[in-house]
Amino acid sequence: MSEFGSRITPNQVSADAGRDAPAGGRNGCPWHDVQALLREVGLRPTRQRVALGWLLFAKGDRHLTAEMLYEEASRAKIAVSLATIYNTLHQFTSAGLLREVTVNGSKTYFDTNVSDHHHFFIENEHNLVDIPNADSIVGQLPQVPEGYEISRVDVVVRLRPKRR
Repeated sequence: MSEFGSRITPNQVSADAGRDAPAGGRNGCPWHDVQALLREVGLRPTRQRVALGWLLFAKGDRHLTAEMLYEEASRAKIAVSLATIYNTLHQFTSAGLLREVTVNGSKTYFDTNVSDHHHFFIENEHNLVDIPNADSIVGQLPQVPEGYEISRVDVVVRLRPKRR
């Protein structure tokens, strides 16, 4: 059982592709599984949401900007505006299907892996990469003011090639 109970997770959409998997409304078809995933989080599975969900989740864990997804959608002949991509990414994030990671205060990546984890940002490539086994990156968290709780901790370690 995942952290979301019996809910289909985005990773299961790609993992079950091409396999008979009747549990939880999945049938092994990525398109159908995205529809079931959207319904489970309370989003209406419109044609554009399903198409974008298929692009996002059928390839496993990945980090994309809205512009990157727009380019993929264009190559896949999915007629969608950049504004719709932004709206859909934010809807998916609010529903818990994506995780938003901001780099440089202005560049936002959307991560299909919503588990607790941290990232390397490779500066010269503008590439975000999961840090494997990073459970102990954050030593001690600060005291939280009364009435608040920590929702999540994001660590982005910036990398660049060594200077010679």
